[in-house]
Amino acid sequence: MYNFQEGEVLLINKPYKWTSFDVVAKIRVLLKYRLGIKKIKVGHAGTLDPLATGLLILCTGKFTKKIDEYQAQDKEYTGIITIGATTPSFDLETEVMNHSDYSEISNEDIINVSKTFLGETDQYPPIFSAKQIDGKRAYDYARKDQPVVMTSRKINISEFEISNIQLPDVFFRIVCSKGTYIRSIANDIGEKLGCGAYLSSLCRTKIGDFSLDNALSMEEFEKSIGIDVGDKMIKG
Repeated sequence: MYNFQEGEVLLINKPYKWTSFDVVAKIRVLLKYRLGIKKIKVGHAGTLDPLATGLLILCTGKFTKKIDEYQAQDKEYTGIITIGATTPSFDLETEVMNHSDYSEISNEDIINVSKTFLGETDQYPPIFSAKQIDGKRAYDYARKDQPVVMTSRKINISEFEISNIQLPDVFFRIVCSKGTYIRSIANDIGEKLGCGAYLSSLCRTKIGDFSLDNALSMEEFEKSIGIDVGDKMIKG
């Protein structure tokens, strides 16, 4: 059913704590093993942070030329923003600190603040991000406590729904343009509320017309190409 060397689009549900490159590398190993070849092109269309789960589009073979096309499409995410504290990375990659009282924050306050993010805005990426600065990743500077200047970029948020509030956790669904950092939105919401906030959970549910509902887990993908998931030859 597949022709990986000619080109395929794969929808994968990225596991928690895997990097996007981890998924690409593992798929490449699986395909080389299954096809009995030494080399095959595999790339992903849009990075997910290690602590995020959800839809990752992978392209193989000649379809890697389509990566920019898929990457440019709007994304949908669901997740949880936790108010009343901050982290340096704006998520749970780093230590939770700066705890603040949020007892005066109402549900209406949170909903009203979320509405201010709709439309086109300027956003500053987190310093703990893969953004390139002078040939290095921003997180390389951050992890060494080296100063770095982050520049803003234009983003567009077309939908921002607060689906549930169980303080300190705020559940949301958001539809946004390429290059949007949901972690930065969480941090900015905390600043506007005056009590701090960070992203505690994130799942990408859609990229353009592609849906997480149609994605395979890594184990399901292995089985779909006829590989025994217990085969130690392809682990790692």
